Amino acid sequence: MTDMTKGSAPSRRRQRFPEISTRAWEHPADRSGLVAMRKLSGFDDVLKKLAGLVSERSVRLMFLATAVKTSERQFPELYDMVRDAAYVLDLDKVPDLYVSQDPKVNAYCIGMDTPVIVVTTGLVELMDEEELRAVIGHEVGHAMSGHAVYQTMLLILTNLATRVAWIPLGNLAIMALITALKEWFRKAELSSDRAGLLAGQDLQASMRSLMKLAGGAHMAEMNVDAFLEQAAEYDKAGDLRDSVLKLLQVLPQSHPFAVVRVAKLKKWAESEEYRSIMAGAYPRRGDDPEASVSAQWKAAAESYSQSVKDSKDPLMGLLRDLGNGVGTVGGKLRDTFSGAGRSNGSGGGGDQGSSDSQG
Repeated sequence: MTDMTKGSAPSRRRQRFPEISTRAWEHPADRSGLVAMRKLSGFDDVLKKLAGLVSERSVRLMFLATAVKTSERQFPELYDMVRDAAYVLDLDKVPDLYVSQDPKVNAYCIGMDTPVIVVTTGLVELMDEEELRAVIGHEVGHAMSGHAVYQTMLLILTNLATRVAWIPLGNLAIMALITALKEWFRKAELSSDRAGLLAGQDLQASMRSLMKLAGGAHMAEMNVDAFLEQAAEYDKAGDLRDSVLKLLQVLPQSHPFAVVRVAKLKKWAESEEYRSIMAGAYPRRGDDPEASVSAQWKAAAESYSQSVKDSKDPLMGLLRDLGNGVGTVGGKLRDTFSGAGRSNGSGGGGDQGSSDSQG
């Protein structure tokens, strides 16, 4: 990491957040787990030993040999962006930023002691300046929250799953943990989207960067409002069969889908929580040791409950009905599937078509 000079300021004026805690931007479902893990002394050290990962020193040497390390003389604009993000989010040590030759659009943060950020040439060529600022702020958010712990845990469990695959119940239990961990990681991505917005403070640029993950460089052919309408259409789905297909499609993913990320980020940007942060009322790092684990888990449960209440998805509607009483649930299920069968002529054709369209 590079030493951060406290006097250096962003290239354009952005609000700075002295002593901001990562709890300010972490999604409740992400924050609850992180707060719990931070209470465990030596947890990171245990994970490293269990994972048997190549040392971070080795990783850094590999990037020094195969990628371009940004500096005042190499990719100076990107170098300024990572320093800007660290300045705004009050991070003393600026993560080293590397550019890797790869046409695939990607950015990632690796390492637990000294995180390293890597962006591919495909991403650099796709994004404009403010979009890149949001992406780099996103990765700085990962570094500050310590999200590498998720990747380490996933690696441990994935390796373990292959070793016990011959034990049916053991493998099922591990795969259930992996599925739960991926859900956790998806929430970590939403957290870092928020960090990217705080770092860049340009909602339109943050949303454009996510839209380009779906539609490429053709922003002249895309529209933010239309993309948000598309997100609403995805949320509503069609019927319970579509809801199940959506669930099956998202479970293997480590990242939420682009339309979901744009809609979630816009909603957070319009929230009282975001307005409070911008007004200077945010949790401070000095208070992190006092953060209550039970309070964070309660907040996570409330977040999921609110998602069910707000969602237009038929399956979420069914869950609401279950919470309010089961009297009409059977009738809704019968009407949904019998109606679908009459309209399609058979039960299987619609499912196959939906599945193929996502393949």
